Amino acid sequence: MATKVVADAAQALAAQVRDGMTIAVGGFGLSGIPSRLITALRDSGATGLTIVSNNMGVDGKGLGLLLENKQVSKVLASYVGENKLFAQQFLSGELEVEFVPQGTLAERLRAGGAGIPAFYTPTGVGTPVAEGKETMEFNGRAAILERGIVADIALVRAYDADTEGNLRYRMTSRNFNPLVATAGRVTFAEAENIHEDYLDPTRVDTPGIYVQHLVATDGTKDIEQRTVRVRQEA
Repeated sequence: MATKVVADAAQALAAQVRDGMTIAVGGFGLSGIPSRLITALRDSGATGLTIVSNNMGVDGKGLGLLLENKQVSKVLASYVGENKLFAQQFLSGELEVEFVPQGTLAERLRAGGAGIPAFYTPTGVGTPVAEGKETMEFNGRAAILERGIVADIALVRAYDADTEGNLRYRMTSRNFNPLVATAGRVTFAEAENIHEDYLDPTRVDTPGIYVQHLVATDGTKDIEQRTVRVRQEA
């Protein structure tokens, strides 16, 4: 059984990443983000990056680390409301931002991974999202042309993996990680559990053919906003 496991995430990523690349990153909020790979990307020192992600983490965590390090020049995202530094860089003109409706972002990543160059969707018609985009009418309903996303590098996090790179996700991390994994020309995955034997093929979410490099996670599982109930006195 071949292995795609690498011990040093920073070294493996540094050998691939270059200034100006487009990097797609999985996760939803801070849930299911590839935290070890994000740290390795920060440590690579690459600049002028275009980041494709549902959101940009929070201040000091997740993709917020890249913003702090001035490594990002453009962002394609659907929700960025948890990051004050992002807002500052955007409003100052330091950061170019393309806001993409969440479903459209998911479909653009899926299309890129499937080799589909573009598709039409009614989402965003009549809003700033449609500005500068080709419009057509289907069955009396307007739709705008959206292009598939193919990233130079994709970073994802899985729950289970085997050494061939077959991946299985858990709970919220199923949202964007499977789509991001297929949209990268080179995909790095980190996994909480790496098994020597093959995963059950009927339960594989991302086939190993999409994954080139695999590392173990660093165990980080941050929570954006911890909310608890007031303890009731007996």
